[in-house]
Amino acid sequence: MENEVLTIRGMTCAVCAQRIERTVRKLAGIGQANVNLASEKLFVEYDAAALPLAAIKEAVTKIGYEVAEQPGAGSGGAAEANAGAGSGAGTGGAAVSKAAAAAAAERERKQKEIRLMWTKFIVAAAFSLPLLYIAMAPMLAHYGLALPYPAALDPMSRPLAHALAEIALVAPVVGVGYRFYTVGFKALWQRSPNMDSLIAVGSSAAVLYSLVNTGRIAAGDLQAVESLYFETAGMIITLILLGKTLEAVSKGKTGDAIRKLMDLAPKTAIVVRDGAEREILAEEVEIGDIVAVRPGAQIPVDGAVLEGRTAIDESMLTGESIPVDKKAGDPVYAASLNTTGAIRFRASKIGGDTALAQIIKLVEEAQGGKAPIAAMADKVSGVFVPIVCLIALGAAAAWLIGTGGDLKFSLTIFISVLVIACPCALGLATPTAVMVAVGKGAENGILVKSGEALETARQIDVVVLDKTGTITEGKPAVTDVLPAAGFGADELLQLAAAAEKGSEHPLGRAIVADAQNRGLELPQADAFNSLTGRGVEAQIGGRTVLAGSGRFMTERGVALTGSAETDAGRLANEGKTPMYIAAGGLFAGMVAVADVVKPSSRAAIDSIHKMGIATVMLTGDNRRTALAIAAQVGIDRVLAEVLPGDKANEVKKLQGEGKKVAVVGDGVNDAPALAQADVGVAIGSGADVAMESADIVLMRSDLRDVPTAIHLSRRAIRNIRQNLFWAFGYNVIGIPIAAGLLRLLWGGPLLNPIFAAAAMSLSSVSVLANALRLKNFKAPDQQ
Repeated sequence: MENEVLTIRGMTCAVCAQRIERTVRKLAGIGQANVNLASEKLFVEYDAAALPLAAIKEAVTKIGYEVAEQPGAGSGGAAEANAGAGSGAGTGGAAVSKAAAAAAAERERKQKEIRLMWTKFIVAAAFSLPLLYIAMAPMLAHYGLALPYPAALDPMSRPLAHALAEIALVAPVVGVGYRFYTVGFKALWQRSPNMDSLIAVGSSAAVLYSLVNTGRIAAGDLQAVESLYFETAGMIITLILLGKTLEAVSKGKTGDAIRKLMDLAPKTAIVVRDGAEREILAEEVEIGDIVAVRPGAQIPVDGAVLEGRTAIDESMLTGESIPVDKKAGDPVYAASLNTTGAIRFRASKIGGDTALAQIIKLVEEAQGGKAPIAAMADKVSGVFVPIVCLIALGAAAAWLIGTGGDLKFSLTIFISVLVIACPCALGLATPTAVMVAVGKGAENGILVKSGEALETARQIDVVVLDKTGTITEGKPAVTDVLPAAGFGADELLQLAAAAEKGSEHPLGRAIVADAQNRGLELPQADAFNSLTGRGVEAQIGGRTVLAGSGRFMTERGVALTGSAETDAGRLANEGKTPMYIAAGGLFAGMVAVADVVKPSSRAAIDSIHKMGIATVMLTGDNRRTALAIAAQVGIDRVLAEVLPGDKANEVKKLQGEGKKVAVVGDGVNDAPALAQADVGVAIGSGADVAMESADIVLMRSDLRDVPTAIHLSRRAIRNIRQNLFWAFGYNVIGIPIAAGLLRLLWGGPLLNPIFAAAAMSLSSVSVLANALRLKNFKAPDQQ
């Protein structure tokens, strides 16, 4: 199955999005089809062998919407970029460049559209406000509020002139709002009415009714001047134009995260060819090229350092503010900033294969996904407009009968119901919040891969944590140097490191690295011998040096002195591995090595506990070490000595207890457990953002991002619920009031259609404004 992201133009409300989804899903070969109204994107999964992309575009075009051309954009564009990158010809970079150019062009188009919408609103307001004044001033005079008014347009003495003046003023307003009529009536004709249909029918009813009454005035019925509704139609269109303009501005802000990511990529690169440095376009860099980067410049593509040392700011990708030291062999990523030294690196990933391109693809796909919480809003949106039309007709007919044939009163009811109904708010409630939350997560190095993951994360009861590389650093380090009598600490470490220098064992490498970091000179070891399961033996300075387990010492007749056995027990209880050292047949002391706990792990687990979530350590390590690490960081429960293949079963057992489980691991050995979890969280994955088993990918190797991700989920879903409450509540309360319920029950006021239009316009804007509050989200430790 192929994935593609298409930009759809011409959607005005949730009904449009629903219609496109229904149409595309009917096509043979479609796996999934989701429309994001806020971003105006159609996300499709389809079988390219059975259904060409052109057929999908044609189906959308046939029902009246435009599919914008997007060279190299979206998932499909990323796929093209990957293919190009694989060829080594640099075409992947070109694909991403085209995607960025297309995004910039789309941005400019939307800005022009917003400027045009503001112009239309200003024109409409320039005519509708005088129209409202002409219509309302005589009425206000009856209540003692006399306003200046031209005698030539007085409705009592010059009713026909008054009516013609209103027609002259309403005509330009209807003209600038023509799209409501062309789109609305077309949708009505195709038996798929949308928000534009409601506006078109409501304002047309007001205009036609007023035109009929203008004819009656011309025929001599001067009382008909009291039944003109031109100002209602004018103000409805003006206020809807204002609401739509504000909505477009707000919707543009929801996609800021994607735009920021696309803008990160540098435009040029300096490559070394034929021994000389040349500046070329970044899209022309090929795999294998040697790229030179000066201090203050951005990395153009992914690769590995060949020469030089520097510190690179990767905050734009990982959210980590502290620059990362880089030396030969270390990876570098496109869009990160070289801060101090000059380096050269070999390009290994270009175009759609770079970490930046993968992040953009992932974020875009996540923003296009739907959270399960949106299901009810989608169902309601699908039948919303027809139901509103029936309510409007039913209420108008009931009042026409109840008032003894008062057509003017009934028309007010009919127009108010049509105009106040707002399917837009329903359609925007979920996708806007998901877009902003996913984008905000990306800014913090937290990549949420779907709306479902965003929603499920807030329900987590238990966080299951792998030990190695998740809670701990994942690499052994020397923690204690305990020399015996007659030996110094440096001497002991020198002997141990010299003996272990030829060893490939991780503990031995940790001892050698620590000695080198302390600047100790290591003497030459001769006759090195590694004894599996026991330790190593070497000749150093004429002495036989042994390094290994306590059993190894006993086998070689080395007597442990002092508090060695007590210290060994203590170290083991602390989760450390004691390495016994002997020189010339004498016990020289112990060097303890451990996979040390990350500095942030304790604070992260405390934060998880404060959220009311239990923690479990799931590890293949021995139980004593696991319990020691768990005690250090405050883990609630330990499941130790679990084989990688059995980790998923342990997660299943927790789920069997009715728990919602999140598993945090490195995404490699933990892949089955991550897949089994309700939410799989891959931590410290660096550039590998597309791993299949993870629902959330944490770019940094910092456990504090786990509570941050859960906190973001809770904030996002709370925001969505607020939006849905407002969207449903607004319609549930507003439509009955517009239908005259207050008048029926308590003889209260009747809702003027102008106020109905204002309320409708503000409903979608308020939902968008609420979603944009998520842009202020901060991690719990930053608040």
